[in-house]
Amino acid sequence: MVEIPAVVRQKALAAGAQAWIDELPALVRSIEVEWGISVGRPYRDSTEAFVAEATSVDGTPAVLKLIVPRDGEAAAHEAAVLRLADGEGCPRLLREDVSRGALLIERLGRSLYALGISTRRRHEILVSAAKRIWRPAADAGLPTGAAKAAWLAEFIPSMWEELDRPCSERAFEHALASAKRRGEAHRDEAAVLVHGDVHQWNALEAADGFKLVDPDGLLAEAEYDLGIIMREDPLDGDLRKRAGWLADRTGLDADAIWEWGVVERVSTGLLGTRVGLQPIARQMLAVADELAQ
Repeated sequence: MVEIPAVVRQKALAAGAQAWIDELPALVRSIEVEWGISVGRPYRDSTEAFVAEATSVDGTPAVLKLIVPRDGEAAAHEAAVLRLADGEGCPRLLREDVSRGALLIERLGRSLYALGISTRRRHEILVSAAKRIWRPAADAGLPTGAAKAAWLAEFIPSMWEELDRPCSERAFEHALASAKRRGEAHRDEAAVLVHGDVHQWNALEAADGFKLVDPDGLLAEAEYDLGIIMREDPLDGDLRKRAGWLADRTGLDADAIWEWGVVERVSTGLLGTRVGLQPIARQMLAVADELAQ
């Protein structure tokens, strides 16, 4: 019996992937045989994939990840990021079959969330891990920051209307204007490989510090990753000061960091509302309303 976490099941259903849910036990069994691994307990806090402990025949601990099928090339993009990072800031990729959304990766330790440390120290760790990933990767075949901004500019209006406008029109317009500016600011020649989802649940202990799992993978301005840090912990501290601190810490542009945070706060608040991630989704949208005034 393969136990699928509730959020993963909800996202699979939202993506029209009932067949993937039904066929998951058989998929796990076939990969066990083909890759010579034994799959153990699932991670209950996963959200985008079925993720479980795995052990190879020689006793090497690993993690099996089976990504929920949806539009786009999520598995191929994640595998590309892991190959490019080569263990720097991300777990090592041990095996892959992107046609089945299957990745076997290095097993890491506890999440940053589980450690319960201060917000400032958490941000220091997240920035350090993200910086290890940033590098030129022009021919990687990953989406650009401009493409991400364009996608968000379509996703936000669609979700806002579908959910009967759960945040103010001011917040909605603020997010769209910020997405437009970030898309226009994109320059291919300056873009770097970014993780795309830098938060405390994705940062896990490793022998050499912390590594970031579940990369979305973009070729974008590095400020995008810091916009994710702006999105998280919406009720914790002065967000303008946070943007300034992140800019000082990295030498990046505070306005770009702020604008990506505006876009991500609204888009993630809407998505969270759609899939029932509360109270954080309400908090994100409430803060978006306040900041748009």
